[in-house]
Amino acid sequence: MAITLSRLLGSPALSLRALTDISAAGDIPIEWAAVTELRDPSPFLSGGEIVLTTGLRQTTIANQQAFVEIVHGAGALALGYGTGLSHRSVPAAVIRKATELGLPVFEVPYETPFVAITKLIADTLNADHLARLERLLKGHQQLASTLLTGGLRSMLRELSRMLGTAVSLTQFGARVHGPELGKEQWHPVPIATGLKDRCTLYLAEPYTRDGLVDYAQGLIGLELANQARLRESNRLVAGQAFSDLIAGNLSATEATARLQGIGITVDRPHSVVLVHASAGHEKALRTLPIPPQLEHEVSAIVDDRLSLVVNGSDAAKFADQLDGYLEGAGITARVSFGGDYAQANGLRWSFFEALEALRHGERINTPSRLSLTSLLLAARDVPLQALAQEALGPLEAFDKKHSAELLGTLRHYLELDGSVGAVAETLGLHRNTVRYRLQQISELSGYDPTTTADRVQLWLALTAKDIT
Repeated sequence: MAITLSRLLGSPALSLRALTDISAAGDIPIEWAAVTELRDPSPFLSGGEIVLTTGLRQTTIANQQAFVEIVHGAGALALGYGTGLSHRSVPAAVIRKATELGLPVFEVPYETPFVAITKLIADTLNADHLARLERLLKGHQQLASTLLTGGLRSMLRELSRMLGTAVSLTQFGARVHGPELGKEQWHPVPIATGLKDRCTLYLAEPYTRDGLVDYAQGLIGLELANQARLRESNRLVAGQAFSDLIAGNLSATEATARLQGIGITVDRPHSVVLVHASAGHEKALRTLPIPPQLEHEVSAIVDDRLSLVVNGSDAAKFADQLDGYLEGAGITARVSFGGDYAQANGLRWSFFEALEALRHGERINTPSRLSLTSLLLAARDVPLQALAQEALGPLEAFDKKHSAELLGTLRHYLELDGSVGAVAETLGLHRNTVRYRLQQISELSGYDPTTTADRVQLWLALTAKDIT
């Protein structure tokens, strides 16, 4: 620690003598020593130092008092007055004004050169600096070692111990480690991970800036970035296994082996939870961390959607908590889940139920068990996409060219059970306008929405379009 005023005055080699009360400043570390004979040294003072002078230009009481006022106003810690040169003793006016202002004054005898004082302060500051560097280097080594051997949470616990204060880490608005951020005062430190994740390290007050935090800041950002890259890689690999399972390309034995390879035990009931992000947020799903309180077995990316495998009985609760997490993370998305089934085919059914549920359009979407649409989706050899394109492609092209809203009218017509009057009321149109649009739909698509068979075809086409 830097030398204090009390320790400086107590040094036998310097023979310094306090002339005023130093109790208020005695234990404050000395920042530096400034030697000056200027009448106004304030431009060269930064506060916290001691000022050393022989009073060469302080030939009048007014000059002496003004000098003390200037030194005090600049924030100096104390004034050292050299005697035996310009003055045989420290002027009484200096002592009076310093006592009035509360500025400590000490006498520097002729036998003690100013350089001896500045050298002692410099040596102490240098030793203190070296000691801090040594502690910092050891701290760096300890944090890096803990991260490598115990992981991020172990490193954060070690950081808390070394700083002597609580630490908490948040990412995407969720707590990753440490206590909840209650009413206590916290010092925030932003963490750069290369993601738009609002990652922040919080240090409980009272907190004094420590270089160890700067190093920890970089370590945390690097570790979280590495975790994100690994998470994305694992999800893409798991997504390939999911895609092969969903496409029906695997035998039962192959499916079981592939699922076990990505961490899924097929003899236990599981549910699939899907997250469909809005435009612009899909990329975030590749690296999005799942909070510790929402533990799951496997996550995968399938068709730009995040697929999560959870214990079957937990799906509804998990989906609800996941929705809250996504909202806090600033990611606009819809969440759905499928039923809970065992075995590989069961996981496949759950995926398609969750996929169909997404078309409900709510923030959290509950499935209808084993619907006809689910069955058709599961049978990948059924050309639903071709059907959708054949039936709806001409309508989309016509709408784009003429702003006709045929597709929207068809959707409302099917959802409102084929009621022309209900569609007219919902869209604010005349009934004849709705009928005319239905005629156009029939001519362009080749399917008449007023007949049951063609209505089913159009309904399946819209469903396939919505969920793929």
